[in-house]
Amino acid sequence: MALAWEFHLPLAPADLLRDDGPGRYVVQVVLPVRELPPALVAFRTAFRVRGALAVLQHFDSLYSLLHHFRAVGTAVKEDALELMMHVVSHHSNELPAILGDSGLSLADRAAHLNALKMNCYLLTGLVDAFEMETCKSGVLEMDPGGKNKKNRTKISGSLWEEEREPLLRLLTQLLQLDLRQLWGGLAVEEEFVSLMTGSCYRILENPSIGLQKYRATRKAVTHLLAAALIHYDHIFSATLKITQMLQHFEHVAPVFAQAVSLWATEYGLKTLVGELLREIGQKCPQDLAHDASGIKGYATFITELAEQIPALVLSNMSVLLHHLDGESYMMRNAILAAMAEVLVQVLNGDQLEEAARGTRDQFLNMLQAHVCDINSFVRSRTLQFFTRIIQCKLSCTDLAEPLKKEVQKLQEIRDCGRSTAALAITLEEEWEAMLPEVRAATQQLFQPLQEGEEEVLEVEETVESTSEQITGLLRKLNYKSAARLTQKALCRFQGKEPFSGPTEENEATVLAVLKRLYTGLCPGENSEDPQHGNSCLKTGEVVPEKQPQTELVKQEMLVQYLQDAYNFSVKITEALSLISKMMYENCVSVVQEAIEFFVTVSQFGVPQALLGVRRMLPLIWSKEPSIKEAVLNAYRQLYLSPSGNSERTRAQGLVNSLSLIMVDASLGTIQCLEEIISEFVRKDEIKPAVIQLLWERFTEKSQCSSLERRAAVMLLGMMARGKPEIIGSNLGVLVTVGLSEKVCEDYRLAQEVCNAISKLASNPKPALGKNNAPFRLPQNHMLFGCLSETVSKGFGQPSGHWIPFMEAAVTLIYQLAEGAEEICAHVLQVCSQQALEKLQEADGQKADPGVSPSRVSDGASSLPTFLLMHLVSLVGQVALQQVVYLEVSVSTELRRRRILREEEKTKKQRPQSTGNEATMEEELGLVGASADDTEAELIRSICETELLDGRHLFSAFVPLVLKICNNPGLYSDSALSAAAALTLGKVCMISSEFCDSHLRLLFTMMEKSTLPGVRSNLIIAAGDLAIRFPNLVEPWTSHLYARLRDPCPRVRQTAGLVMTHLILKDMVKVKGQVSEMATLLIDPEEAIMGVAQNFFSELSNKGNAIYNLLPDIISRLSDPNCGVEEESFHTIMRHLFSYITKDKQTETLVEKLCQRFRTARTERQYRDLSHCLTLLPISERGLHKLQDNFDCFADKLQDPAVYSCFQTVLARFRRAGGKPETKALSEELEQKLSASHNRGLNSAETCQEGSGTPMPEPAKRKPTGSSCRQPLSTANRDEDFVTPQPRTLRNHKRAQKCPPTKTSIITFSSDEENSSEDDLSAELKEEETPTKTTPITRSSARRLR
Repeated sequence: MALAWEFHLPLAPADLLRDDGPGRYVVQVVLPVRELPPALVAFRTAFRVRGALAVLQHFDSLYSLLHHFRAVGTAVKEDALELMMHVVSHHSNELPAILGDSGLSLADRAAHLNALKMNCYLLTGLVDAFEMETCKSGVLEMDPGGKNKKNRTKISGSLWEEEREPLLRLLTQLLQLDLRQLWGGLAVEEEFVSLMTGSCYRILENPSIGLQKYRATRKAVTHLLAAALIHYDHIFSATLKITQMLQHFEHVAPVFAQAVSLWATEYGLKTLVGELLREIGQKCPQDLAHDASGIKGYATFITELAEQIPALVLSNMSVLLHHLDGESYMMRNAILAAMAEVLVQVLNGDQLEEAARGTRDQFLNMLQAHVCDINSFVRSRTLQFFTRIIQCKLSCTDLAEPLKKEVQKLQEIRDCGRSTAALAITLEEEWEAMLPEVRAATQQLFQPLQEGEEEVLEVEETVESTSEQITGLLRKLNYKSAARLTQKALCRFQGKEPFSGPTEENEATVLAVLKRLYTGLCPGENSEDPQHGNSCLKTGEVVPEKQPQTELVKQEMLVQYLQDAYNFSVKITEALSLISKMMYENCVSVVQEAIEFFVTVSQFGVPQALLGVRRMLPLIWSKEPSIKEAVLNAYRQLYLSPSGNSERTRAQGLVNSLSLIMVDASLGTIQCLEEIISEFVRKDEIKPAVIQLLWERFTEKSQCSSLERRAAVMLLGMMARGKPEIIGSNLGVLVTVGLSEKVCEDYRLAQEVCNAISKLASNPKPALGKNNAPFRLPQNHMLFGCLSETVSKGFGQPSGHWIPFMEAAVTLIYQLAEGAEEICAHVLQVCSQQALEKLQEADGQKADPGVSPSRVSDGASSLPTFLLMHLVSLVGQVALQQVVYLEVSVSTELRRRRILREEEKTKKQRPQSTGNEATMEEELGLVGASADDTEAELIRSICETELLDGRHLFSAFVPLVLKICNNPGLYSDSALSAAAALTLGKVCMISSEFCDSHLRLLFTMMEKSTLPGVRSNLIIAAGDLAIRFPNLVEPWTSHLYARLRDPCPRVRQTAGLVMTHLILKDMVKVKGQVSEMATLLIDPEEAIMGVAQNFFSELSNKGNAIYNLLPDIISRLSDPNCGVEEESFHTIMRHLFSYITKDKQTETLVEKLCQRFRTARTERQYRDLSHCLTLLPISERGLHKLQDNFDCFADKLQDPAVYSCFQTVLARFRRAGGKPETKALSEELEQKLSASHNRGLNSAETCQEGSGTPMPEPAKRKPTGSSCRQPLSTANRDEDFVTPQPRTLRNHKRAQKCPPTKTSIITFSSDEENSSEDDLSAELKEEETPTKTTPITRSSARRLR
C-alpha cells in the first residue's frame, strides 16, 4: 500500500510545521521537553521491531527534541544521537540488498526513501545542533571570566567529541551507495546532497577544527565531501560554498587547501581546482580591497594550494593574474607566492619546452616588476621569493670561490629571465613600468579615428630606421604614435625582424613588437636565420666557418659571464653600505634580516662584509632580547664554527678572524666585542685550545706579528671578563713578558697588558647582601714595581704611545694596589726629578744662544716639549685617579666595613626594643642614610682641603699647569696645549673651590683657542665637571651649546656627544638652546648628523620632551638671524615632527602654531609656521582648531607659499576621508582660505595701483648657518685673556624712565617654564652671571623687540 504522503526536505525546520499542500508530510505535534525521554524509549522499541522504517511513525518525537535542543538535558541529547546513529547505520547496511531487489514495489521504495530522508534529516540536525553548542562553549572557554567553568568543560568533553568522526564515516558509507535507485534511477535530488554535505561545512566552521587533535575529523570530512563530488555531481555547489566560506572564515583556508589537493590527486577531481581559482579570479579587485577577511582567506588558500599542487595551479594561473594590478597587497603576495612555488617545483631545470620557458620567463618578469611594488610588504615578500628560488636552484659544484658562488646565483636568475646584460634588466624594469600606458595607447589603434585626428607619421624606407624611429618615440613617451607606426610597419615589413610574428594584427602583436624594440631582445638574436642557414648549406665555402663561429659564441658567452660577475660584485658592494644602515631601523624584523644578510655575505667571503659585521656590534647593547640574541648567533656562526680537521686548526681560524676585527677598531667596537666574547666564555663556548693559542702568541712561542700579539692580549682580557681566572692564574707571565725591559719598543702592547690585568679588579659596586673584601695586591708586588719602573724610564723618551700606556698603568695601580697613592707619588717624584735634571742641563749649556724649536723657554731656561707634556699628563691622570679612588673605592670600603661592624654588633647584642623613635628611624633607613652622608662628607672634605693644599704633592704642579694654559703664545705646541687643558679639567675635578676659581679660564680657552684638540678636550672636561659640580657649571651652559656651531667637525661631534649625555642624564636644563642640537641634523658630516638623530631618538623616550621643546625650536630656527636656510629648516622639522604621534599633542600643536602667527614678524616665519602645519596629521579635531583660529593667520594667506601649505593640509585631510559633516567643514574652510587669499591679492594690487609704488620684495634669505658662525681669532695673545669690564645698556636710564609697551605674547608650556621678561634682555642679570666674570661675549638668547 502506497503512502498517502511524501517527506520533502525543508529549507528551514519551521517549514515542517506548515501544511503547504496535499501529499506533504507535516509535523502533527511538538512534544514538550518532559515527554521526550518516554518518546525516545518508544522510538527505540519500534526500531527493534520495524528497523529504520520506525521513523515514519516517530519522526515527530525526534523533531521535538531538535526543536527544544537547548532546553533538553545532556543525557537525553546523547541518547538521541546514539540512537539515530544506530538507525542510520542499520538502514545503510540494509539498503544494498533493498536496492538490488528487482521486485521492490513502489510502496516499499517510497517508504525507504522517506525513511532515508527522515533519518538523515534528524541525524544531520543533531550534528548541526551539537556543533553549534560546541562552538558556543569554545567561545565561552576563551573568556577567562564567567562562571560554570565545570559545566563548560563537561559540554566540551561530551560524547559529541568522540562520536563526530564515526558519524562522518557513517555518512560517507551511506553516500557511497547507489541511492539513485530510490529516486527511480534518476539523479538524487540536490536538497538531499546539500543536507548531507551541509553538516561537513558546519563542522568546518568551528575555529578549532584546524588543531592537530582534530586531524582525523578533517580527514573524515574530506572523504565525505569527495564522495558527494564523485557520485552526486556536487562540484558546482562545492565551488560556491568553499569560496563563500573562504571569504567569511579565515581558519578554513589551510583546511580546504589540503582537501582540494587530496581531491585532485587521489580522486582525480582536477576540474575543481580550476573552478575554484576561476571563481576567485572573477572577484572584483575593488570589492576585495574593502573586505580584509575575505582577502586573507583567498590569499592563504592560493598560497597553500600552490605549495601542494603547483602544476594544477599553473594551468589555471591566468585567471588570477589581473589581481596583480588590484589594490589588495595580500592578493598580490599570494599570487606571487604561487608563481614562486611553480618556478621552484614545476618550471625548473634545463629540459623545459619552449612554451614552459616562456611561462617561466613571464613569471620571473612579474616577480621582478613587483620588487618595486608600492607596498613594502609586497617588496619584502618578493625578495624572499627570489631568495628561495635562488637557494633551490643553487649549484656550486663547478665554482669554488665564494664570489663565483654569488655570481652563479645572479647568473641563474638572469638565465631564467633571458636577459643577457645588466642593461637588459634595467630596460625590462622600465618597460614593465610604462606597460599600462603603452597598452592603453595600443587599444586606441583598433578604434576609429576621432574628428580632426590625422595620421602624420610615415614608415621609413628600411627596417633599421623604422625601428630607431619607433624606439625614439617610446623614449619621448609618445606611446600613441609609436603604436600606430608599429602597426604600419607590421604591414610593410611583414616577416622581417623585429616585425615578424603572427599574421593577424591585434593588440598582443603590437605590444610584443614594441617590447622587443624597447628592450632590444629579439627572438632571432640567438637563433640562426633559416634562409641564411640554407644558403650556408648551398655554399661550400661557408661550411668550414661553422666551428669557429661556435667558438666565437662561447667566447662571447664567457665574456658576458665575466661582465655579469663584475657587475654583480659592484652591486653587492654598493648594497652593503645601505643594508648596514638598516640594522638600526625601529623594526625588529628588519634588523634581524640585515644581520642575517651580513652573516650570509661573510660566509661567502665578500671582503667588504667586515663593515657590516663590525657595525652590528653595538646592537649587543640593545634592549630588545631578540636583537641581542641575533648578534650573538651571528658571531657564533661566523667565528665559533671555523673549518678545520684538528682542534688546533680551528682555534687558529677563530683567533685569526677575531684579530682581523680589531685591526684599526675604535674603543667602542672593542667594548662591544668584549661583551660578546665574555658572554661566550661564561657559556663555555670557547674551547681551551683557543686560550692556549692566545697565550702562545703572547709569549712568542707561536710565531706571529706584533699586531697579532697585541690582539692576543686584548682577546685574553676580553675573556677574563667572563672568567677572571684566565688572567689571575697567569699574572706572573703577563708581568714578566708584557712589562719586561723591551716594553719601550712597544708601549701599546704594555697598555693592553695593563687593560687585561685590570679585569681582576672587583666590581666597585658589589651585589646586594655580599660584603666580600675587594681584590687588592700588596704594595710591594712585582706588578707595581714593573709599572713604576716602566713609566719612569719612558718618561724621558719621546714616544707618542707613552701617554696612553701611562694612563692605563696609573689606573691599574689605583685599581689593584694597596697604598696606591704612595706608589703614584713616588712615580711623580722620580719623573719630576728627571725634568729638573733636564732643566739643569739646559741651564749649563750657554754656548748655543738659540733655542731649539722642540723646546719651550721662558727666557732663562728651556725644556724639551715632550718632557713637559709627559709631566703635565702624568699629573692630570694621577689627580683624576686619586679622586676616583676616594669617591669609589674608599667610599665603598668605608661602607662595607661599617656594615660588617653593624652585623657583628647585632650578633653580639640581641636586638632589644629601644623605643618607638629608634624603631621608626631603623624602619625608614635613616640610620644608614645618615652614615652614608657622614662618609661622603669625609671624602668631600679630603678633596676640598687636603689634596690641593701646600703639603700635598699636587700643589707643586698646579702653577705649572696654569702657566701653560694662561700663556698659549709662549707654550704654542698643540700637543702640549691639549695636554695642559685636559689636565686643568682633571685637577678641577678635585675641589669645587679650585674649580669655581678657574672655570673662567677653562671656558675662555674653550671659546678662544685656535686648536681643535684643546677645544675638544675642554668640552669633555666641562661635561665631567657638569656632573660633579652641576651648580657651578650651570651658568656656563650656553658656552657648551655654542660649541655645537664650532667650525671644526671634530669639535662639533665631541660637543654633540657631551651635550647628549648631559641632557639625557638631566644634568643640564633643556631650554630653547636645544635648537643648537637640532641644527646638527643638517650637518654636512654624516657622523655628526647621526649623533643628533640618536639624541632626539633617545629624548623622544622621555615623555613629552620633544613636544614641549618644539615651539622654542621653531621660534629660534625660523628667525632669519639664526642662519638656518628655509630648506634646511624643513629638513629639521620633518625629523622632529616624526616623533609627534599622539592625537592630543597634534591638536595642541595645531592651535599653538596658529596662534604663533600673531607674534611672527617676517614673511620667512609665516612660511615656516605654515610648513610645520603640513607636517602634522590633521584630524577632525585639528580641523576644528584651524577653523577656530582662522583669524590668527587669515591676513598671512596672501603669501602664495603660506596659502599653498594650508591647501596641502586640507588636501591630505580629504584623502584620509571622514564624515559628511567633516567634509562640509573642510569645504567651508577651503572657501575661507581662498577668499582670504584672493582678498589679500586684490588689496595688494589696489594698494600698488593707488600709491604708484611697487610692493616691497620679501626679505632675502640668510645664507647657511655655517657662514654665520663667529670665526675664531687666528692667534691668542696674552691680552686676549684679560677680563673686560661688564657691559651695560647704553640708555639704561632712559630704559628705566620709559618702560616698554606691553604686547600680547602667546606662551607655550615650555615658555612658561623657562622664559620670563628678563630673557628678552641682551645682557645677563647679576644673578645669572657667573661669580667670576668672563671675557667671552655672550650672545643673547633673544633680541630686543
